[in-house]
Amino acid sequence: MTEQNQKQLGSTLWSIADQLRGAMDADDFRDYMLSFLFLRYLSDNYETAARKELGRDYPDVDGDTRKVPLALWYANNVDDIPAFEKQMRRKVHYVIQPAHLWNSIANLARTQNGELLNTLQAGFKYIETESFESTFQGLFSEIDLSSPKLGKKYEDRNAKLCAIIQKIAEGLAEFSTSIDALGDAYEYLIGQFAAGSGKKAGEFYTPQQISDILSAIVTLDSQEPKTGTKKRLESVLDFACGSGSLLLNVRKKVNKAGGTIGKIFGQEKNITTYNLARMNMLLHGVKDTEFDIFHGDTLLNEWDMMREQNPAKKPSFDAIVANPPFSYRWEPTDALADDVRFKSHGLAPKSAADFAFLLHGFHFLKDEGVMAIILPHGVLFRGGAEERIRTKLLKDGHIDTVIGLPANLFYSTGIPVCILVLKKCKKPDDVLFINAAEHFVKGKRQNQLSEEHIAKIIETYQQRPERIDRYARRVEMAEIEKNDFNLNISRYISTAVGEAEVNLQEVNTELVALAQNIKDARDKHNGFLKELGLPALP
Repeated sequence: MTEQNQKQLGSTLWSIADQLRGAMDADDFRDYMLSFLFLRYLSDNYETAARKELGRDYPDVDGDTRKVPLALWYANNVDDIPAFEKQMRRKVHYVIQPAHLWNSIANLARTQNGELLNTLQAGFKYIETESFESTFQGLFSEIDLSSPKLGKKYEDRNAKLCAIIQKIAEGLAEFSTSIDALGDAYEYLIGQFAAGSGKKAGEFYTPQQISDILSAIVTLDSQEPKTGTKKRLESVLDFACGSGSLLLNVRKKVNKAGGTIGKIFGQEKNITTYNLARMNMLLHGVKDTEFDIFHGDTLLNEWDMMREQNPAKKPSFDAIVANPPFSYRWEPTDALADDVRFKSHGLAPKSAADFAFLLHGFHFLKDEGVMAIILPHGVLFRGGAEERIRTKLLKDGHIDTVIGLPANLFYSTGIPVCILVLKKCKKPDDVLFINAAEHFVKGKRQNQLSEEHIAKIIETYQQRPERIDRYARRVEMAEIEKNDFNLNISRYISTAVGEAEVNLQEVNTELVALAQNIKDARDKHNGFLKELGLPALP
């Protein structure tokens, strides 16, 4: 599928969502829409595997989309069903009953069948409890098909679902829906729903342009970025992964460079968003053995894997990316003060957990790894506990690059933000500052970074120049220490525009010429006035 067709598919699906959601909140409708798209993916994937497994025994329905081949096979091969499903669980790790496949559901919607809602509920429950391995338990737990938001009575809800699913089926039928196409459509819809949900969007979505910058940075060689993208990342972590888009972008960057990723790890506190992330991974062709997304609180470190006491077994990651909630209020307890993640640096203040998130990720970074995290500008200069944490990170040589971004890039906030790049072992005894705050395309609701703006940031990070006037500068640690370890970008990169020199001789010549032009025009005008017998201009 071409890029243009992928965009058209996304636009078509968004148009359907916009038409059908009515008065329903965008976030609620998002969950229904994306779940149906995911069911379509699961069904396509399952039927492809079934066709391969059954070979010549797979029923031929002559392209009639109203017939479901597996339903025919099940009806004619009752005794063979257990063996078939056992084999499917082994090969694709899940089973979908013929009645729950997307084409069966779409047929019920097309005929306005009164059993669609019940069938859909049964299908989601089966997939959750009897189909997937335990990794996928609760995947549809937040999809409430009995919600009054869909309608007051069963009949109303059923009719609403029939309309939604029929429109989606018709929209998808116009396009070739490969895994990549459905994955891209899913991403597009997440972005569109984020644009419409304002501040809530920060909980699950990192704008693509920011994601591109972070992904490019962590996939470059940590010690020698000039050498280009790594060919192999054993592990990648996003400890506030939202819908997983940032992790997928890292994977895309590595794959595009001809490389591979061992395993993707993510953590997400919000249950609905956690489910979106797992669906997003699968929709992009990431196998369930290739990723591990955990539902739990990052700051409390609820993931057992991350609580390993044996240093030799402690998980560590080649690349860490994160866009945690800005200035999140948390409860820094005495127990957390002794936590190995924070012990050496101290606790972030109650009013802003920004450095708590940073230290959590940094603790699990490999010695040769790279971490890129988006934070509010305040972390660069705020005092108190944050100053102490920032000072230790700088003295230990762990802050590699500070990138200032324009204001109003996010759906969730209009404040300017920065990207901090951290490394446990970095070569240069300096910090690279990049001031990209003035380089953007003005938008009606959000500002945008063009491809050129993004490329300039990445190129500057990669080449690490000593200075680019009003844009970038490498600053020695001695100078940062003189500034009391304050990282406010304006202290190191002047953005003032010098006054242009005025050539008085040229200005005088221009004024003389203007005066002569005025005199000539007045004389000509007075000539006309004289002919008309009118008084002349003075």
